Amino acid sequence: MRTDYSPFYRSTIGFDRLFNLLDTATKVDSSPTYPPYDIEATGENQYRITMAVAGFGEKDLEIESHENTLTIKGNKAETEEGDRRFLYKGIAARSFERRFQLADHVVVSGARFENGLLHVELKREVPEALKPRKIEISNGKDKVLESAAA
Repeated sequence: MRTDYSPFYRSTIGFDRLFNLLDTATKVDSSPTYPPYDIEATGENQYRITMAVAGFGEKDLEIESHENTLTIKGNKAETEEGDRRFLYKGIAARSFERRFQLADHVVVSGARFENGLLHVELKREVPEALKPRKIEISNGKDKVLESAAA
């Protein structure tokens, strides 16, 4: 089922990226499932992506954050099998590229590789200018006193 967002385009400004994300999310997901990963909330404004990258080393992995897209790539160099003869080969150490759409103000705060798992730490850093602020309310008398003194 496809939703028509055109009525929203007529009355909203700057939400086109949101509608594109919603449109993409409702399409049948035919993306590959390799490598498997988890996304978890580790705090109110903190997240972690954990990706199972068996057979890869730290030098085989690349993490790039550009605008609101996080890209994780794994490039496994082809190795000579030599005298090895596999009866069953279930460890898929093939190259991959996985993309994640990040919300505004979500940044990568770090990454670590541990026991065949890649952990990418993310956090939402809302700029001070965008955080709610308290507005002082003055009474009308203060303005009258200031103008009378001038």
